[in-house]
Amino acid sequence: PRTSRCDIVAIKMAMSASSNLSKAVKQQYMELPQGDMVQAMYIWIDGTGEGLRCKTRTLDSEPKSIEDLPEWNFDGSSTYQAEGSNSDMYLVPAAMFRDPFRKDPNKLVLCEVLKYNRKPAETNLRVTCKKIMDMVADQHPWFGMEQEYTILGTDGHPFGWPSNGFPGPQGPYYCGVGADKAYGRDIVEAHYRACLYAGVQICGTNAEVMPAQWEFQVGPSEGINMGDHLWVARFILHRVCEDFGVVASFDPKPIPGNWNGAGCHTNFSTKEMREDGGLKAIEESIERLGKRHSYHIRAYDPKGGLDNARRLTGRHETSSIHEFSAGVANRGASIRIPRNVGQEKKGYFEDRRPSANCDPYGVTEALIRTCLLGEEGDEPTDH
Repeated sequence: PRTSRCDIVAIKMAMSASSNLSKAVKQQYMELPQGDMVQAMYIWIDGTGEGLRCKTRTLDSEPKSIEDLPEWNFDGSSTYQAEGSNSDMYLVPAAMFRDPFRKDPNKLVLCEVLKYNRKPAETNLRVTCKKIMDMVADQHPWFGMEQEYTILGTDGHPFGWPSNGFPGPQGPYYCGVGADKAYGRDIVEAHYRACLYAGVQICGTNAEVMPAQWEFQVGPSEGINMGDHLWVARFILHRVCEDFGVVASFDPKPIPGNWNGAGCHTNFSTKEMREDGGLKAIEESIERLGKRHSYHIRAYDPKGGLDNARRLTGRHETSSIHEFSAGVANRGASIRIPRNVGQEKKGYFEDRRPSANCDPYGVTEALIRTCLLGEEGDEPTDH
C-alpha cells in the first residue's frame, strides 16, 4: 500500500538513538531481584538554574527518611558550578520520593548543592526559600503551580509539527482530543502516573493552546514543598521524555510569532485568605505586588527577566512585562482573581507572570517576601 504524506511526517520525526534500543530486552534485566540493596538516584539543579543532573548510588537498606540518606559529592566543573582546580561540590539530601523508573524500594533524592566551603551554590535557591517559609509557617502559605512545556523532537522542532511548515492555527488544541489535535499524549499519561507513584503532589494535566504544548499542575503544596515537588515533577518529565526519545522544553517562547508562550502560573493563598472575608487580605497582597513589579519580574525567570520578555508581550493571554495589572477572571493581567473567589470573597489569587523555566523556590520566596513580610523596593531584605 502507498504511504500517505501523514505517515511520512510521523516516521521522519527526529527521535533519539537511545529510544530505539529494545525496551523488552532492558525489561529482562529490570526484573532481576536486587536483594536488600536499594538504588538511590540523587538529583540536583546545575549551574544554569534550569538544568537537572542525576547520579545513582547503592544503599544497603531502604531509607525511611531524609536522615537515612548520606551526603554525597560531584564534580562541579562539569555542571557549570565550579573551577576544575577546586571542583568538589556537596550534595545534601532535601526531599525523597519513590522511584517510578526502577520502582520500590528504590528512591529519587532531590538534593541541595553546597560549595567546597559549605556555602550554598549560586543556583541553590532552596536555602533562603526554606528560611523565608519557616518565618511564615503559622500563616500556612499554599501554592499551586501550572507548569507548561512543549514536546520537541531531538532537532528542536515541535513534536508532530510538519517538518517544513506549521500546523493549523491555534484554536482546536487547548484541552483537545483526537490525533489531529493532541500531539504526544502518551508522554503526558506516563508522566502523570509516574508522578502519582513517586508521591509528587500532581493535581492535573491538560493539552495547551499551542499544538505539542501541555501543562501539568502541582499543588496545593505548603511552603518549601512547592519547590521540591515541582522540581521532581520536572525531573520525571525529562526522564519520561528520554524513554520516548523526545525532549521537554520549558522555554517560555519556543516558537516565535502567533503562538502561545509557556508560563508557570502560580496560585497563592494563606490561611487568612482562605477563610471568610479573605478577599481583603488578597487585595492587600495584590496592592503590595503592584509596587514591586520589577523585583518580581527579575525573580520570575533564570535570566532576570530576559527570557520572560519574549513571552510577556500583552498578547497570547499574557500581560505586558512593563506594567502591572490585576483583574477578576482576566487572563491578560499580571494577577488574576478567579471569578468564584470574587463571588465568595475568599480563596486565592493567580500570579500569571512566572515563566515556564522559573525556579519555583525563587518565585514562592518572592511572593512571601512581598505579600507576607511586607518588603518593598528592588532588593530582598536580609532577615
